Amino acid sequence: MLPEFENTQIAFEYRSNKELKRARFLFSSMGSPTLTKIGMKMTKLAINLNLPVKGIIKHTLFDQFCGGETMDEAGQTAAMLGKYGIGTILDYGVEGKESEEDFDKAVPEFIKAIHYAAASKNIPFISIKITGFAHFALLEKIHAGETLTESETAAWKRVRNRIDQICKAAADDNIMVLVDAEESWIQIPVDELTNTMMERYNKQKVVVYNTFQLYCHDRFEFLKKSYEVATSRGYLLGAKLVRGAYMEKERARAAEKGYTSPIQPNKQATDKDYDEAALFCLQRLDGLALFVGTHNEASCLKVAKYMTDHNIPANTDKVFFSQLYGMSDNISFNLAHEHYHVAKYLPYGPVKDVLPYLMRRAQENTSVAGQTGRELSLINKEIKRRHL
Repeated sequence: MLPEFENTQIAFEYRSNKELKRARFLFSSMGSPTLTKIGMKMTKLAINLNLPVKGIIKHTLFDQFCGGETMDEAGQTAAMLGKYGIGTILDYGVEGKESEEDFDKAVPEFIKAIHYAAASKNIPFISIKITGFAHFALLEKIHAGETLTESETAAWKRVRNRIDQICKAAADDNIMVLVDAEESWIQIPVDELTNTMMERYNKQKVVVYNTFQLYCHDRFEFLKKSYEVATSRGYLLGAKLVRGAYMEKERARAAEKGYTSPIQPNKQATDKDYDEAALFCLQRLDGLALFVGTHNEASCLKVAKYMTDHNIPANTDKVFFSQLYGMSDNISFNLAHEHYHVAKYLPYGPVKDVLPYLMRRAQENTSVAGQTGRELSLINKEIKRRHL
């Protein structure tokens, strides 16, 4: 059966009355760009001044969008989601580390997450960002095709080794790895490294997924090319489709440096490429696995309908749907209710370290047209249904 995304009883069954009211307060606040901007500035300032605001952040934004401060706390959230047939993507949310020592330290943390996931029933994925293991400037230089110095070549070799350790551990433990997309001007080395890992570990089943940001006008073609390469080299493609996360930054940089923006001309073009890319993948499930990462109800419904119309079982291990924890529960929980594979992105880590992630969530909910209003209307509908 197709999911009913309007069913708020299923969507918010896991939320207590108190949590639902907190969510209403948060999304109401994020509906105001001015309020969000002021709140973000004050939060950053308070953290920098070591003011005692951690508790306030933890019991508002953090609890809404994060799984916990530790892996065990995230595991408890994952177990709760598992009761409703929803899997988890463990996402160690610490960002902005920039030393070789930090990059090396991150590897055992992710391998620990893989072992933890393998010992759990419902954590099929972990997520990684190559920028968590490599200097941004190094990736920029490789992307631009510049010649590396001897020390840079050695540094890149260490990056490849770090990612390989993580992907090998995942393959050994039967856990899947989602490699996030990055800014367009560092994406080439990310793609090449991810392709190397897919060729190494995606022989029998998909372990490693690359991310295709369809708000870039060249990514659908790159998806087709990636499939051709995978087929010719005898490995399975892992295709994680998202719309994208760096639009304003991408446009600003293109304007500043005087090159053609990589971003689609409008939302309609992005939506068109996204749905065509999903269809492309659905028609080739013998040679790839599809990860539908979107908060767009129409796209999710199109994929579910195609699967129904073509007798693809809802619980096939070749198709996963995913939304961020704390958002679009009407999509996630209603898909899971109809036995589709769903996994929530679950960031975890110390409050201070995941602050950049939380700021992006607040910003995204303010800037994405209709997102906050949709979340709010569904929450209000459920509050009314519960007679609160």
